[in-house]
Amino acid sequence: MSPPTPEINGDEPPQLALPPTPEINADEPEQLLLPPPPGTAAPQKPAKASFKEFDSSGPNRWLVWLILLLLLVAGGLWYWTHRASAAKQTAATKGGKGNAAPATPVVATKAATGNIGVYVTGLGAITPISTVTIKSRVDGQLMSVHFKEGDLVNQGDPLIEIDPRPYEAIELQAEGQLVRDQALLANAKIDVTRYQELIKTSAIPEQQLATQNALVMQDEGIVKNDQGLIDAAKLNVAYCHITAPITGVVGLRLVDPGNIVHAADANGMLVITQLQPISVIFTISEDQLAPILQKVRAGQQLQVDAWDREMKNKLATGTLSTLDNQIDPTTGTLKLRAIFDNANRTLYPNQFVNARLLQQEKTGVTLLASAAVQRNTSDTYVYLIKPDNTVTIRNIKIGTTEGDQSEITSGLSPGDTVVMTGVEKLQEGSKVAPTLNGTQ
Repeated sequence: MSPPTPEINGDEPPQLALPPTPEINADEPEQLLLPPPPGTAAPQKPAKASFKEFDSSGPNRWLVWLILLLLLVAGGLWYWTHRASAAKQTAATKGGKGNAAPATPVVATKAATGNIGVYVTGLGAITPISTVTIKSRVDGQLMSVHFKEGDLVNQGDPLIEIDPRPYEAIELQAEGQLVRDQALLANAKIDVTRYQELIKTSAIPEQQLATQNALVMQDEGIVKNDQGLIDAAKLNVAYCHITAPITGVVGLRLVDPGNIVHAADANGMLVITQLQPISVIFTISEDQLAPILQKVRAGQQLQVDAWDREMKNKLATGTLSTLDNQIDPTTGTLKLRAIFDNANRTLYPNQFVNARLLQQEKTGVTLLASAAVQRNTSDTYVYLIKPDNTVTIRNIKIGTTEGDQSEITSGLSPGDTVVMTGVEKLQEGSKVAPTLNGTQ
């Protein structure tokens, strides 16, 4: 029979209950019987032997504790050894062949050769080349209107009719006065001719002839004055028929038919604004003036693009017309005017725009999508994809940036493939699975 298993109390240190010590016969030499090792059959005890309780307070107590400690250490080493081996096998199974990490999917793009422009951007506003406020030059009743609000009218088109009858009557009176005065002038001239014949025979005094000559000159003056009155009356009649002085768009009507208008009225009757062509006045910094002024003096025609407030949509394309004659000392800026055809009437007076003047066109340079360019505190770089689909960090230098394209002055060559999106998990030597420009 194997020895009984000791009971362990959770509140006290474990103690091993050992088998009792057999009694020693006085006729036989004294022998100490130890318990058999675990798993072996108990030795046959002498028939006359008797046992007594084993004393565990001696050196045997520490021997038992040492054996238990060694068994616990051996078990712990075995457990951790087998656990590490199983973990390695699991990682190898998930990782595929060997210990190689899976490739990271990325979107790639290629550097290419192209052209890029150098632009100077300034804030501006749409300014009409001509704006005319139509006012009456005579007093009278507004009889009719020959336009609709918002119409495009051409130069010379009829706009407004003012009652011309008072001025036609004045013209008629002036013409009648002219006829009467012309008759008096003709009679005075006849008298001068008669007096010149009589003076030869001394039939009349010389003073009478001089007086008659003065009367002729007086009548001539009256006739000229009458003619001036006629011309003034005709002009007032013409002022009653108002025509468009320029080609443009009519604004809102300020006076309705039937009202009495006066030449002294502060407000006009309508406003005509020229929209085709139209101009943009914008400002640039004085530091940007030198290269622009050089090209203007050389006779080059510089292109100007008008963009909306958010710089998302290009509204129109025109050319630089002129530069202001002085720099504003308070802001250090200079005003420029660009002319636009505005054929589709996209540009509207007083509209806020961003004017972008093309200062230089660079041709045959290396271009790369700006989204592929990475930056840190000291360097500008890209993740270059090598033929084995691993990446390497390549430092580059950026020249001109326009829209979503950047000029690469050094570090890349046309045809090089770089990572555009998916760089968050990449490092030097990472394996990637690239998709070029979003397509397989």
